[in-house]
Amino acid sequence: MAEESKPDSRSLFAIIGLPALLASMCCLPSVVMVLLGLSTVTAAASLSDQLYWGLDGWAWFRPTLLGVSTILLISGLVVYFRNRGICSLDDAVRDRKKVINTVLLVSISSYLLYLFFNYVILTEIGILLGLPWESSRFWNKW
Repeated sequence: MAEESKPDSRSLFAIIGLPALLASMCCLPSVVMVLLGLSTVTAAASLSDQLYWGLDGWAWFRPTLLGVSTILLISGLVVYFRNRGICSLDDAVRDRKKVINTVLLVSISSYLLYLFFNYVILTEIGILLGLPWESSRFWNKW
């Protein structure tokens, strides 16, 4: 039974983590480029501002990332349930408590992971690398 739960939890972690990582692609490239020495802090900050705030014609980028992340989350849930024998709407209705609880757990967890990764971890790493993100710390706004 323990062997069955490991792939189950791994697939749920992938369903939760991949959309959160994809939704953070407005800030992650800037941090990675500075961390690897591929960009200056100024260029990375400019790229991050363009992707996050939609400057210079990039207004489509962040909503597109969030939309693709949502589609990835829904697709991952469909594959997860199909692998567990819930293939039709009748199966979903029969196991509705399991379906509802799993969908809520995965959706909320993915959203919270996105918020934590993007607004805490990436912000702090960016600040340590010299990116001008001190004003974007959410605890400074209270």
